[in-house]
Amino acid sequence: MTILVTGGAGFIGSHIVDALLAAGHDVHILDDLSGGFRHNVPPGAILHEFDVRDPDLANLWKEYGYEVVFHLAAQMDVRRSVADPAFDADVNIGGLLNVLEAGRSRGLRHVIFSSTGGAIYGEPQYVPQDEEHLLNPLSPYGITKLCSEKYLHFYHHTYDISWTALRYGNVYGPRQNPHGEAGVVAIFAQRLLAGLPTVVNGDGQQTRDYVHVRDVVAANMAALEKRCVGTINIGTGVETNVNQLFRIVRDTVAPGVAVKHGPGKPGEQRRSVLSWAKAQRSLDWKPTIGVEDGLRETAAWFMQQNTINRP
Repeated sequence: MTILVTGGAGFIGSHIVDALLAAGHDVHILDDLSGGFRHNVPPGAILHEFDVRDPDLANLWKEYGYEVVFHLAAQMDVRRSVADPAFDADVNIGGLLNVLEAGRSRGLRHVIFSSTGGAIYGEPQYVPQDEEHLLNPLSPYGITKLCSEKYLHFYHHTYDISWTALRYGNVYGPRQNPHGEAGVVAIFAQRLLAGLPTVVNGDGQQTRDYVHVRDVVAANMAALEKRCVGTINIGTGVETNVNQLFRIVRDTVAPGVAVKHGPGKPGEQRRSVLSWAKAQRSLDWKPTIGVEDGLRETAAWFMQQNTINRP
């Protein structure tokens, strides 16, 4: 089928595009390249370079009639969302509504939405957090993802467009950029390789659920096949704190470098860890890449890129 991937030149999106092409689909990418890169677009995919809020998206739909959309285009930096919540809402909510309005009368049947498990629940009342956990996001970014899920429910109820919202943990892996909370992996690797001071915010005991991008891609492909309606966590059920993460990346990239601690970030969430039991039931999915192996592989990828790009 002909599939549209918004944000398909970015970190997660480009990996999904690779998998869709390998499965034999015709793949179109919508990306303004503000966070993605042209070199991430593989041969065989068609890139449409414009903003997800652009009204010309309706004309694109008239020409190609996409049945399925993987919606990843977003303002994804939690700290920027705090600094400029209006911009965050404009991109994340306005962009999704533009996609849904462009497609609803032109053949759109299913949306696979990249949501967040790391930011939508807030501080855990219990762990691991499952899909029934209280939704109490602590950032405008998390609020826009929750609002987007509600809009998807509305379009399903009113226009019969089915939807799957995959609530990711902190995704990491090759091609990662330094934006967002999971971007700390890229930040540590890049700064260590450059010999720059590497700072852990606060005491480093804040935890996240780090899930490898290959496992995330597998979940997206399962969602395309199953077309389950509703929200599904995609995580590992394993908490990793920032000190542990730094040590794993450091020991691969620059052994012996001492950790430095800086001030904590006001309002930063302390814990996040996701149950993947529903994903196993609904998608026949489970995480396959342990965090230590995945982080070492990712750090090695950054080392390879550093060698390739060295003058």
